[in-house]
Amino acid sequence: MIRVLIVDDSATMRKLIAAALSTDPEFQVVGEAADPLQAREAIKALNPDVITLDVEMPNMNGIDFLERLMRLRPMPVVMVSTLTTRGAEATLAALELGAVDCVAKPAAGTPHAFDVLADKVRAAAQARVRPRTEPRSPCVSETEFAPADKVVAIGSSTGGVEALLTLVERLPVNCAPTVITQHMPATFTASFAERLNRTCAAEVREARDGDPLAPGKVFLAPGGDSHLEIDGVNHLRCRVIPGPPMSGHCPSVDRLFDSVARVAKARSVGVILTGMGRDGARGLHAIRDAGGRTLGQNEATCVVYGMPKAAFELGAVERQLPLEKIGPAIRQLTNREGPH
Repeated sequence: MIRVLIVDDSATMRKLIAAALSTDPEFQVVGEAADPLQAREAIKALNPDVITLDVEMPNMNGIDFLERLMRLRPMPVVMVSTLTTRGAEATLAALELGAVDCVAKPAAGTPHAFDVLADKVRAAAQARVRPRTEPRSPCVSETEFAPADKVVAIGSSTGGVEALLTLVERLPVNCAPTVITQHMPATFTASFAERLNRTCAAEVREARDGDPLAPGKVFLAPGGDSHLEIDGVNHLRCRVIPGPPMSGHCPSVDRLFDSVARVAKARSVGVILTGMGRDGARGLHAIRDAGGRTLGQNEATCVVYGMPKAAFELGAVERQLPLEKIGPAIRQLTNREGPH
């Protein structure tokens, strides 16, 4: 039984969340709170396994409350956010502070309100919560790095915001061309690309169809109803292609990895990070079969050891590494001067 505390200033929203969870006997809503002050007392009294937390509330906003919670009593939190630019930026800040995942508030009249909430709360209950304890500093240029003719593809899901921030800050200014698929709502990816860009010495932005791959360029798949792929022969480029979900997701890590294996072959480096489910496992195996190099995040540093575990068990992962060592490993594998 997963014991859940719902924190939201809207009684209607609390009722919707409780109704969405009550359809699954695995969940028990042990309490509700209308603001962070009530939430603090409820946490002490009820000791829930997971909290759903609204971003904007009276008395103290959800981000300030989360920062204090993760510093004083770290526990799994799923943020409940509006799909606005302001809501996206606040939610990304929450995920960086240590929230496990986020779910969008349904629009009025939505027939399947919170249809993904149960899976996200279930994953959060199993997550390893590790709040950040030190501020980030931008990566510095590394003049000794000489990019080889490689393409790096990275896939992530639950816990991926923190993981990707940690990884990209270790990439040099002239890193090998890099493409990333992170499971994320459409309104979040542009803001997340901007956040990654502030962390990374290289240029990071949301991918557009036709963007040329080049050293020092990192492209993030846009969320929504399209997949990120690469194509080309002598001059590789991004393709943003509308299509149905693959491996349960859109954008799909498998779809990205398949294209990298097909186009870059032995020039590819595939990396699979923290996430729930199996998306990316088969595609990473395709990269390895094509002669590319593959890395997986190890269990100890994953928020959710789902996608990397599935890839490892499939034989797709050449090396499992702690998160903080994956960036240096990518540099080594893509450095013309280093081992290949």
